[in-house]
Amino acid sequence: MSQNRVPFEVSPDPPRDDDGRYRRTGTLWTAIAHIITAVIGAGVLSQAWAIAQLGWIPGITMMFMFSFITFYSSVLLAFCYRTGDPISGERNSTYKDAVRSILGRAKAKLCGLVQYLHHFGVAIGYTIAASKSMMAISESICFQEKVNRSIFCKSSYIFTIIFGVTEVILSQFRNFDKLWWLSVVAIVMSFTYSTVGSALGIAKVTENGNFKGSLIGTSIGRCFQALGVIAFAYSYSTMLIEIQDTVRSPPPEARTMKKAMSIGLIVITLFYMLCGCMGYAAFGDSAPGHLLASFGFFNPYWLVNIANLAIVIHLVCAYQMFAQPLFASMEKYTVRKFAGSRLITQEIKIPIPGFENCTLYGFQLICRTIFVVVTTMFSMLLPFFDEVIGLVGALGFWPLMVYFPVEMYITQMEIPRWSSNWIYLQILSIACFIISIAAAAGSIAEVVVHLKSYKPLGPSY
Repeated sequence: MSQNRVPFEVSPDPPRDDDGRYRRTGTLWTAIAHIITAVIGAGVLSQAWAIAQLGWIPGITMMFMFSFITFYSSVLLAFCYRTGDPISGERNSTYKDAVRSILGRAKAKLCGLVQYLHHFGVAIGYTIAASKSMMAISESICFQEKVNRSIFCKSSYIFTIIFGVTEVILSQFRNFDKLWWLSVVAIVMSFTYSTVGSALGIAKVTENGNFKGSLIGTSIGRCFQALGVIAFAYSYSTMLIEIQDTVRSPPPEARTMKKAMSIGLIVITLFYMLCGCMGYAAFGDSAPGHLLASFGFFNPYWLVNIANLAIVIHLVCAYQMFAQPLFASMEKYTVRKFAGSRLITQEIKIPIPGFENCTLYGFQLICRTIFVVVTTMFSMLLPFFDEVIGLVGALGFWPLMVYFPVEMYITQMEIPRWSSNWIYLQILSIACFIISIAAAAGSIAEVVVHLKSYKPLGPSY
C-alpha cells in the first residue's frame, strides 16, 4: 500500500450557495410540479358554478383574464426574489421577507396580517370542502346499500368534527409542510379528482346530446361572487417565493421561474377550463357549487367516491401547508417575547410505538389546537362553500397577487413615477382592486341572504 494513501476518505462539505445554505437543487420541472401542486386545489371544484353565474362568454373571458393577471404578477414577483440585482442580490426566502427588504417593515407587517387572514380563510374553506366530500361519500354508501339514514348520512357536521380532530393531531408535528412527499400526494390527488370531474362532465354532455348554459350570467350579485371564486382558484402568490427559493442557479432563478409559471399556468388553465366548461355544459345554470359533492354526478358512484376521497386526502395535506407557516410565525414571536416562560419551554413526551417519542411544547399544543378548533367552528357555523371561498379569494387576490408584487417591482426596478410603465402597473393594480371589492361585496351579500334562512348547527346546508 502506498504510504501516501489515507485509510478512508473524508466526504467534503456539500457545496453552498451565496447565502451559506446548502446548494439549491430545484429545476424547471420541480418548480412546475410545485406550482401545479400549489394552485390546483379546492378552487377547481367550483369553477363550473362560477361560469354558470357569469355565462359562457363572460365566464371564459374572466378565467383567461385571471390567468393572464396571475402570470404577469408572478413574473413581477420572480424579479423580487433577490433584493437589488435580480442575479446577484440578497436572497429572500419568503414572500414576507421580500416585502420587508424591498418595501420596509411597515408594509411587511401589513403583508403578514393579510397573509395570516388569507391562510385562516383558506383553512375554513378547505374544512368545508372536505366535510362536504366526506358527506357525499357517506350519502352514496347509504343510498347504494339501502341502509337506514344514520347520523353519518344526515349531517355534515360530524365530518367537519372528524376533519378538525385529524388536523389537531397533524398540527402538532413541526415542519409538516416541509415533508417532500406532501407535494407528491397533493399533485396525485389533485390530478385524480380534476380528471374525474372533467371526464364525468364530458360523459354527461355526451349523454345529454347538447351543451347547456347561456351566454350571459344569472344576477349581478352572483356574478361578482363568481369573480371571487375564480380569484380564489388562482391565489397562490404567497408560495411563489418559497418555490423560487428551491431553484438552483445558474441560470438566474427569475428566468427559470418565468418558464415554470408559463408552463404551469397553461396546465392549470386547461384543467380549470375543462372542469368549469364541461361542468357548466353538463348542468347549465344549475351547476353545483361543489362539482363532485353536490350530487350532480351519481354514476358510476364508485368513481365519484374515489374522487371525493382524493379531495379529502388532498385537503388534509393542503390544510397543513397553509397552517404550518402561520404556526411557525406565531411561535417564533412568542419565543422571542416570552423566552423565559415555562409554558413556552415545557416539553411533553408522547410515546409512539415503533418510532421515537414525539416531543410537544405546551404553547405549541395550546396554540395550534385553538387555531384548528376556531377554523372548525367557523366551518360549522358558516358552511357556505361558494360564498366563503369567494370572500377569501376576493380579500386575498388584490393585495397578495397584485398590489405587493407591483409595488415591489416598481421599487426594485426603480421605475420613475408617472412614466408609462408606472402608469400601466398602477392601472392594473387599481382595476384588480375594484374587482376584489366587487367580488367581496357579492360574496358578503350572498352570505347575508343565506343567513336569513339558515339555522346554525341545524340540518346540513
